[in-house]
Order: sequence, then C-alpha cells, then structure tokens
Amino acid sequence: MSDIVISPEVQKTHGNSRYYVLEHHPENGTMLGFWIYLMSDCLIFACLFAAYAVLGRNYAGGPTGAELFDLPLVAINTSLLLLSSITYGFAMLEAQKKRLNTTILWLVVTGIFGAGFISLELYEFMHLLHEGAGPQRSGFLTAFFSLVATHGLHVTFGIVWLVTLCFQLKRHGLTGANMRRLNCLSLFWHFLDIVWIGVFTFVYLMGVLP
Repeated sequence: MSDIVISPEVQKTHGNSRYYVLEHHPENGTMLGFWIYLMSDCLIFACLFAAYAVLGRNYAGGPTGAELFDLPLVAINTSLLLLSSITYGFAMLEAQKKRLNTTILWLVVTGIFGAGFISLELYEFMHLLHEGAGPQRSGFLTAFFSLVATHGLHVTFGIVWLVTLCFQLKRHGLTGANMRRLNCLSLFWHFLDIVWIGVFTFVYLMGVLP
C-alpha cells in the first residue's frame, strides 16, 4: 500500500466531520509515462528517417542536397541546439541546489538558443521555397521537409513548455511537482538534440556527398 498517500493537503470537511481523501499516485508514475511518450516519438522519427532513406535520392530532375544545403549555416544552427542542451544542464544543476533565480536564468538562456535555432531553420525553409525547392518539387524534398519540420515543431513546443515552466517556477518555486516537470522537459530537450545529430549527419552531411 505504498502508493496510497494520505496528506493533510487533501483533508476536507463535511458539516462537523473532517475526513481525508485517499490519493492513488504510483511512485515515479510521471516519469514512466513520459518515457512511454518518448518511445512513441522515437517511432515517429524512425518512420521519417526511413522515408528519407527511401526518397533521399529521388530528385525528379530537381536540385540535390549538394546544390541546396548551406552547411556553414546548418553547423551554426546545430551549435545553437547543442549549446541549449548544455545550458539546460546548468539549469538542472542549479535546481538541485535549490537556487530558483539562477535556474530560471539558465532556462531563459536555453529558450533563447532554442529560438535562435528555430529562426535559422525558418530562414532556411524560406530560402528553399524562394528557390522553388518546396516539398512538392520531388520525393527528396518531401521527405526532407517532413523530417526537419517535424523536429522543428518539437523544438517549438519545447520552447512553449519551457516558458510555461518558468512562470510556474516563479510562482510556486522548486516544488516536487515542478522538479518532475523539469526532469521531463530535460529528457525531451536532450532527446531532440540526439534526433538533430541524426538529421545533421544523415540528411545534411550525407546529402552533400555526390
């Protein structure tokens, strides 16, 4: 019965009687559920990588990756995302030391790096569309936009989550619930870094090969 919690915070009164509400909350249930979510996300990206592996050389007479990709720009973008992972690690270290303000500061820096990553990615997409290399141009570009844009959407949702968490931390502090949220977002953010390393290697670096 270790998963049954009786807490004064959930005591209620009815008339002249006072009683307690039993809460059922499995230990580490939140983290387990989030790991299951990440596994489902792994399947999504695995399908997108598989689609790119099949269609990545289907140019339909259109431009190739070697003609389109700006590797220096992509390298800068990769650096921004990797740096954001490092700064999130600093935020977690400060949270473990119960330093609220510096935790929020490092989260803000992480969000800035993430926003920079998204900005450069949008710039790349706009440039490709301006060159007539939209997702409808070839199977290669369809698979490219599907994979990279899906990752970008995940980063965008991560930034929204990060901003929301900053407000929760400012209002409630480093409570147990907020620490769980920090840990879940940490898993999510580092997961996106790992996926991007795969994108950078498999899509961009291999894409410029003849």
